[in-house]
Amino acid sequence: MKATNQRPEEHNMNNLVMTWTQAVNEWNKTILPFIQTEYEADGIPDWPARREGWNNWTDMLCKDGQISDWQYANWSQAPSCGA
Repeated sequence: MKATNQRPEEHNMNNLVMTWTQAVNEWNKTILPFIQTEYEADGIPDWPARREGWNNWTDMLCKDGQISDWQYANWSQAPSCGA
């Protein structure tokens, strides 16, 4: 097997995985607003709902091949999840 200088999150069969920063930005723009509408009508952040939303979303990204298994297992949650 050929050695690589890439970190695990930068390498898959097609070299087309999303970075953590890209994932956080996309999640904040596309998923978080739905959570805020559904669970935060009172203006108070629902940290468990946000964390569950992040976990479900990154699970989908992994199953869809947009992030690697390593990324899914090792990424921290988005700062907007109270991390």
